[in-house]
Amino acid sequence: MLQKENRLRRDKDLKRVFEKGKSVFDEVCGVKVSKNGLDVSRFAVIAGTKVSKSAIKRNRVRRQYREILRLNLNQLKPGYDVVLLTSAKALDLEFHEKEDRLMGVLKKAKLLV
Repeated sequence: MLQKENRLRRDKDLKRVFEKGKSVFDEVCGVKVSKNGLDVSRFAVIAGTKVSKSAIKRNRVRRQYREILRLNLNQLKPGYDVVLLTSAKALDLEFHEKEDRLMGVLKKAKLLV
């Protein structure tokens, strides 16, 4: 689980990222990124009903992406708000494949140290 300081929770912060953030997408996942002016980066993972009607499957995908972010937090630049969006194709991938795809998207977004 991500530490409290690394979670993006407020609705106004999410709206700001969606309105002013830059987007980088892959077929499986994508990110919207915006500077936050803080010393830490904050993350939110969104898996809507388009991913799956089953809440169990959506929650599993969310947990896996949060764990990938937690494990690679030291490789990410501080000072950004990041919203991670997933697609239904994420359900078919193994954990390491999701990690490779997400790290590729974060690299394209220039968030890796």
